[in-house]
Amino acid sequence: MSESSQTMTSHARHGRYPQARTVDDFRHNLAAVRARMDAACLRAGRDPAQVRLLPVSKTKPEASLRLAHAAGCCLFGENKVQEAAGKWQAMQDLGGLQWSIIGHLQTNKAKQVARLASEFQALDSLRVAEALERRLQIEGRSLDVYVQVNTSGEASKYGLAPDAVLAHLRALGAYPALRVRGLMTLAVFSAEAERVRRCFIGLRALRDRLRQDAPAAVGLDELSMGMSGDFEIAIEEGATVVRVGQAIFGARPLPDSHYWPADATATEPKR
Repeated sequence: MSESSQTMTSHARHGRYPQARTVDDFRHNLAAVRARMDAACLRAGRDPAQVRLLPVSKTKPEASLRLAHAAGCCLFGENKVQEAAGKWQAMQDLGGLQWSIIGHLQTNKAKQVARLASEFQALDSLRVAEALERRLQIEGRSLDVYVQVNTSGEASKYGLAPDAVLAHLRALGAYPALRVRGLMTLAVFSAEAERVRRCFIGLRALRDRLRQDAPAAVGLDELSMGMSGDFEIAIEEGATVVRVGQAIFGARPLPDSHYWPADATATEPKR
């Protein structure tokens, strides 16, 4: 992929994103994000149609999601299953909504994910795979999943070590209700673009290597990487899904400790 002249991520350049309070605010923010996505694709010589925007609505109230829906959003990303389930239930009146669960999952929440989600982007455990498979069989449906990879090497982050991914993919063949679409990662949270870029390059390179040996039934076309502060770098390095929250919805009111494990608050990036 082509290199950008960017030397800092927008983690450093942006302070608090203004709150989106009207449908027009959401339309403006969505257009601005998509313009940045298109520019990144142009730099990398990619077709913008190859990159999907996943609006991340975690911590945002139902009213904000309804405004975003009126502005054209039909898919929302949520970290916490309980929060997603509440919004899913409350917004049943809106047809065509889809929900992507993008945060770490405990096995006792698999029932809710199997019932409400169209995709799960943080699969890094066969125990979770087994729990999802069991519940999906009961629901009579299947689920798109992404295998989460820890590309930064930080102990605070969830995800498989890169050298463990192939065995994991092979084992997922025992769970036919799980449709593997690709890989997901969280980059290191840094103002230095090249540190972030290395995480994205690592995921793309891993995917390319895995294509040689992964089971035929495993899909590896998708790379979910990049958030509000670094999604342009992710696109330059091959992302097909970018998870953008604050640049669309506005800054979140609570500190990182509310959203992430206590030992991860110093390094976890903001979606």
